[in-house]
Amino acid sequence: MQTAIADVATTSVIASKQRITNDVKFLAANVHARRSRMAEGERLDGLCRLKNLSDLFNTIFPDSQLKGVLDFQRLLVRELIDELSGFRAYMPTSGVELLDWMMVRFQVENLKVLMRACLTKTPLKEIEIHLISLPRELALDNQRLATAESLKDFVRLLPRGILRENLTKALETYHNYPRPFFFEAVLDRFYFQRLLEKIKRLCGADQGTVRPMFCQEVDIFHLMLVARGKFHYNLTPDMLQPLHVAGTLIPYTFFTTMLNSPDLYTSASRVAKRVLISLFEHGPSSGSMIIDVSDLEGYAWSHFLRLANMAFRQNNMGLGAIMGYICLRRVEVANLIAISEGIRTGMTAETILRSLIPRTNVEEVFV
Repeated sequence: MQTAIADVATTSVIASKQRITNDVKFLAANVHARRSRMAEGERLDGLCRLKNLSDLFNTIFPDSQLKGVLDFQRLLVRELIDELSGFRAYMPTSGVELLDWMMVRFQVENLKVLMRACLTKTPLKEIEIHLISLPRELALDNQRLATAESLKDFVRLLPRGILRENLTKALETYHNYPRPFFFEAVLDRFYFQRLLEKIKRLCGADQGTVRPMFCQEVDIFHLMLVARGKFHYNLTPDMLQPLHVAGTLIPYTFFTTMLNSPDLYTSASRVAKRVLISLFEHGPSSGSMIIDVSDLEGYAWSHFLRLANMAFRQNNMGLGAIMGYICLRRVEVANLIAISEGIRTGMTAETILRSLIPRTNVEEVFV
């Protein structure tokens, strides 16, 4: 089976062409062809039923010589980065600006790994396998960052700019709580704030198509701040409120109300019609219940997937289709990584399938 991930030849052709000003229709037609080869639906079911990792590796990357599951996962992400980099030549300026910022997400994930290494004094050799290979313009000084003496030194080693300024302010706010949770959340907040700013620069039609799915992604961040920050780490609302990102379906007042709810079920149900539509359409409608956090997150991402599909279909020859496809690819990569972990740990095919996006096992979310 060939997925969009294995479509390296097409990707390299796009990347090798000279920049074509605003040839969105060409790229939109191209991503429609790629979509037909993605690992979705029955293809995902088939992958979940593979007996070993070698079969999975050979199915997705037939010509590769992968040594293990981490190599497989890194290659998935590397192919995604290469594919998105090739899209720049065919997008309008506003689309390129948005796409370039979406690429910063990979840099943010590397920063999280390096920050944890700094805080835990973990040698670089032990965490290198978890770092994403980035284009030169996004590359970091991994050695110096991982071996920084303190988080303050870590921040000083970052390139000058808004990112370093945000982390410097976070050090002032959370200096008494040197947990990775806070500083990773600050990185996410910074990324999402700028993401929404980039979306505002799109034309009205494009903005209306792509904004809902990206707002959903930001609101998943809000939901997990509540679920993990408040109800897992027992952090107080005043510690979490500064991490809110304005401009989504969970405004500051809603976020504060969620943080002050007595339990996670009550908190999540407050945004049922905004972020968790499919879950609360079929789940319990009353009473306080315990919710599995990972499944709660999975259902939020399922709504993200639905919105990405809508963007892909509604603006099928424009920027919406391209951005929708990019988000669909991100979900595909996440699912393939989940499958590789499931096979590695010996899960049954049914268990692996239930852990993928979209989620359909509503009855297992409520304990």
